[in-house]
Amino acid sequence: MNQPTHSSTEAALQHYKEGLGAFTQKIPAVAEKFNAFTEACFQEGALSQKEKQLIALGISLATQDEYCTIYHTKGCIDQGATEQEILEACSVAVAFAGGAAMSQAVTLVQECIAELTTKH
Repeated sequence: MNQPTHSSTEAALQHYKEGLGAFTQKIPAVAEKFNAFTEACFQEGALSQKEKQLIALGISLATQDEYCTIYHTKGCIDQGATEQEILEACSVAVAFAGGAAMSQAVTLVQECIAELTTKH
């Protein structure tokens, strides 16, 4: 698995946005459909947007997707999730995915929280 080699959360998010932009220019029909589908999935519904971001964070940890872990940690914060709510979502992921998820929760997620909450 390729992992971001950036020293900050903001750099990793920017790297993802740049890659998505280049992909969108090369294959716009696919990117547009993916983006529309994703936006529909994260709209408010029976579950709040915050709950959906917490779920996505847990899945990101369980699947060891570092970019999505960063992206959805930010999404949780942007949707008003507290640090306690984020860490509890991480705990559920760890219950399913074990040590690999734990290593990301105690490092990457906590680093993201620290970086992103100091900017709010």
